[in-house]
Amino acid sequence: MRLFHQFFTRTAKATTQEPPVASGENLLAAVRRLEIKSKKLTNHLFTGEYHTAFKGRGMTFKEVKEYTEGDDVRFIDWNVSARMGSVYSKVFEEERELSVFLLIDASASHLFGSGQQSKRALIAEMAAVLASSAASNNDKVGVAFCTEKVEKYIPPKKGRAHVLYIMRELLRYTPQSTKTNIAAALQLLNHTTRQKSIVFVLSDFADDNYEDALKVAAKRHDVIGIQVYDPFDAAMPDIGLLAIADPETGRELWMDTSNKQVQEAWKYQHEKNLMDTKALFKKVGCDLLQMATGQDYVKLLQQFFIKRA
Repeated sequence: MRLFHQFFTRTAKATTQEPPVASGENLLAAVRRLEIKSKKLTNHLFTGEYHTAFKGRGMTFKEVKEYTEGDDVRFIDWNVSARMGSVYSKVFEEERELSVFLLIDASASHLFGSGQQSKRALIAEMAAVLASSAASNNDKVGVAFCTEKVEKYIPPKKGRAHVLYIMRELLRYTPQSTKTNIAAALQLLNHTTRQKSIVFVLSDFADDNYEDALKVAAKRHDVIGIQVYDPFDAAMPDIGLLAIADPETGRELWMDTSNKQVQEAWKYQHEKNLMDTKALFKKVGCDLLQMATGQDYVKLLQQFFIKRA
């Protein structure tokens, strides 16, 4: 069932519908600002935490070196030591070569924002930071923009140029559909790669019927959900009778925001969405972060990385 609280006001202008950034200088400037911010956060906060939170696929032999005090005696190479006449130990390095997928829910409900930031803007910032963190650890990054289907897929690659391209698309991509189908995004992942990957699903999760797809993805990959919501979703303001419309279905109705039962129903649906999403991710063994627009997502991400490490 579609969530009642996903309706937004038309007459009160509560929606912050951010159009894609215009092409040309405006887009270049916006991408540059996003790059500077994400790179600063990555360099100062997330590089070490990200690296330890998401381990590589194993350890590979690199070289042998002369043994020094403090080296692990288990790694002494006795054959080399016998030939050289002194003690040598093996040196290993982490085999990373990880692929990170960002599944971006681009449905119309993310245009909503009662304050200075919409859900879409919050997702774009977090996705940019995650992409930058992955690139700084020499991991590949891929992105899928999803509505009722996967509308745009960017295969995972390495490098700064690729991350800049992702940031540009985060700011300018205009979805063709308004609806949500999280299962379609997860199914694309399940059909695209068999190699274990890190998968971030960024959405308000105002959707049903994606449990089976999430179960399959969780068995193959390290899946992390990031659920975003707006403070308006949790507490309806008392501003009288309003004409409202669902941004995804176009359904319209009148709502008395002063009615206590309506306010309670609004709050209940929001809390139910949070609890149901949390319970589902726990059931399939996946991590979930929940955060509101305007909240300090930097602190939440850092705490998450540290906890995983």
